Amino acid sequence: MEGAFLDWALAAFAGDVAADALSEGPYGVLSAVANRQYKRMRYQVRDHEPNHDEMQAVLGRLKEALDGRGLARTGSTTDGSALYPEAIREVFGEVPHQLCTFPVIAAWVKGVLRAVASERAHLAHAKPKWKRGRPSSQDKAARRLARQSPLMPQQIRGLFQERFVCVKRRLQPSERQRFMHITRGLPPLRQLRAIIEHI
Repeated sequence: MEGAFLDWALAAFAGDVAADALSEGPYGVLSAVANRQYKRMRYQVRDHEPNHDEMQAVLGRLKEALDGRGLARTGSTTDGSALYPEAIREVFGEVPHQLCTFPVIAAWVKGVLRAVASERAHLAHAKPKWKRGRPSSQDKAARRLARQSPLMPQQIRGLFQERFVCVKRRLQPSERQRFMHITRGLPPLRQLRAIIEHI
């Protein structure tokens, strides 16, 4: 049964294999798919997060199947994880290795959103504290803190409500104005926005 399924998967094999590792809770699935046909040729379900040796074993079984049918592998596509390059090189040698950009971009977006959340938490802990009552006209530092204090909660709320403005691919003029407003005094977030626009 497995041989018949593999024959079906390899019927229109073009030489390009997409390797993927999916982790879901305590389980992991390693798979090798015929690129462009989207037919799964080999897979392995594990009760833990997949590792290099298991990826190498799946690719080794695939190589045996390809060699037995006289098929050559001409390239590979992965999501850029460190799990694949060494295993691919050990099993198939030096073949062209293409990285799928979508998971890489998704990882960048998640990283930027985590940075925004971290900055929001930092601002919440850094809210200024001052003595009770109205600050003296002589105490310039206290008066400055009193002016800044009402603005910081607004900035924290803005960073939460408008957090997706930090990772949106293109900003409308009104969105760019909101972004510049909520990131006043936070140059690292503006640098992250520049990175998002670049990628």
